[in-house]
Amino acid sequence: MPVPHRDPSGLVDVNPRLLAAHLVNDVLQDGVSLTSALGNLRRLAPARLAAAQNLAYGTLRHAGQLRFYLSALCERPLKPVALTGHLLVGLYELEAGEAPAYAAVNETVAAVALRYPGARGFTNAVLRNFQRRRGDLEAAAAADPEARWNFPPWWLRRLQAQYPDDWQSIVAAQNQHPPMTLRVNRRRGDITEYLARLAAAGIAARRTGESALTLQNPVPVSELPGFFEGLVSVQDLGAQLAAVHLGARAGERVLDACAAPGGKTGHLLECADVDLVALDSDASRLARVRENLDRLGLAATLLAGDAGDTASWWDGRPFDRILLDAPCTASGVVRRHADGKWLKRPEDVQQLARQQRRLLDALWPLLKPAGTMLYATCSLFHEENEDQVAAFLARHGDASSESVADTRSGQLLPGVEMDGFFYARLLKA
Repeated sequence: MPVPHRDPSGLVDVNPRLLAAHLVNDVLQDGVSLTSALGNLRRLAPARLAAAQNLAYGTLRHAGQLRFYLSALCERPLKPVALTGHLLVGLYELEAGEAPAYAAVNETVAAVALRYPGARGFTNAVLRNFQRRRGDLEAAAAADPEARWNFPPWWLRRLQAQYPDDWQSIVAAQNQHPPMTLRVNRRRGDITEYLARLAAAGIAARRTGESALTLQNPVPVSELPGFFEGLVSVQDLGAQLAAVHLGARAGERVLDACAAPGGKTGHLLECADVDLVALDSDASRLARVRENLDRLGLAATLLAGDAGDTASWWDGRPFDRILLDAPCTASGVVRRHADGKWLKRPEDVQQLARQQRRLLDALWPLLKPAGTMLYATCSLFHEENEDQVAAFLARHGDASSESVADTRSGQLLPGVEMDGFFYARLLKA
């Protein structure tokens, strides 16, 4: 009897295509996030896991188009349904063209045979049929919005309404492989020195920010000189602007609300000697914050608690600055989290907007007079960003906003160099 696709047992030496199909099914069939699905597979050999992740992420970025092809190629629902993931991964390899077509077909058939031997012929026939009909299928897909743009229709409609001049460039950027950007730890060295170390290691990179450099090609962190000694961290260029825009100064008391996994926490401490409280509602995720700080040789007070329930964790001492990196739809970073656009629903936008409002109102009283709060999301949707800030200012007479440099009303759009982020600096009278 075939093993259910959600069962990760026996996958230590798995074929990467088999594992990629397993991950794609987890997302598209079972509604499981990639983070959760990958959490069960950390014992795999790193090279195998990396190859499988690359296939799974690529397949999910282009799932609208690939599912359109599969629907046209199959006259009846697939049995077993787990074949869906295998065929989507195979179609992705043929469409991407990174491997020879014969290899993509043969390896996909071989992976299917490991679990479903009776489906070898069917799998081979579907993929060969795609090769024969590819031109016609691509033309048909171009007329279907979800297949053409690889985003759910509701998501596309929202982007078209809110970014009538930019929506096509936004979705095009978010269907690409994301850049790998590093943040140089200014306490351990400078960016010029680290660029020289990368060059000596044969890793091409270019400077893209004050403390940022972007690699020409991604590499495992184990290959980065001094990574485990805290010389650099991996962090998107847009995310690195949080510490810059908060502008914390030495000696100030700072709250990093919703801190996990700790990228912005570490950057804040690299920039200034502050008394930092890192708060997160998930105690287990605070372990990631601790690991990051230990690697960087930095220290903060770590607290587990709901930022919206301040009575449960706040000691009564106000903060000079607060970073609220609020929970959001993550609509600006879906090229890094390709499952997000297929798992999110329209109602999630309003639900998250209510949560953001709750956190803003709860944390504002904790800020000193003349203090600064930086409201941040990795979203593109107005309901979570400028609409949220406008409503907050209307509710709080002692609040004003200050423009954030180099953004369009606080919104950073995804592009070649960075993901999509929103920043609003809120000042207390």
